[in-house]
Amino acid sequence: MKTDKLYLVGFMSAGKTSAARLLATRLAWQAEDIDELIEARERLTVTEIFTRFGEPYFRSAERDILRVLLPLRRTVVATGGGTFVDADNRAAINRDGVSIWLDVPFADILARLPADGRRPLAADLSHLERLYHLRRTAYEQAHLRIDAAGAAIPEIVENILHALSGSL
Repeated sequence: MKTDKLYLVGFMSAGKTSAARLLATRLAWQAEDIDELIEARERLTVTEIFTRFGEPYFRSAERDILRVLLPLRRTVVATGGGTFVDADNRAAINRDGVSIWLDVPFADILARLPADGRRPLAADLSHLERLYHLRRTAYEQAHLRIDAAGAAIPEIVENILHALSGSL
């Protein structure tokens, strides 16, 4: 499967942004981050968007940004944790490039989450765990799964490059 576009998908704090930046550097491609692009467009943080306008507004902005990114080539896109859960987004991503699920155990996610409230969906631990398990069903539909349990970003990137050898 030849590609000139990669989408990193997975739960919040899975390392998608950091891995996308390093992977893009290694490939001499550009890196884009959907959450960062939403924040720049809205001039608000993700938390502020959720607080002021709610999750449906955020998901709409997410779909808009994804549409803007579709024409780009030689790009590694870090999606938000919920981007790939939306069936339309998932279909668009899987048509446009190779989707790569960074599979991180829930215990690792908990250890990585900042305690500063920057993750609005992480406020309720039992809700967060249910969300994690629900989203895995969507993530399983990615083209590739990378076991990112306990792995540092450089190791994750090496594993992605190995899995894609001959596809780039």
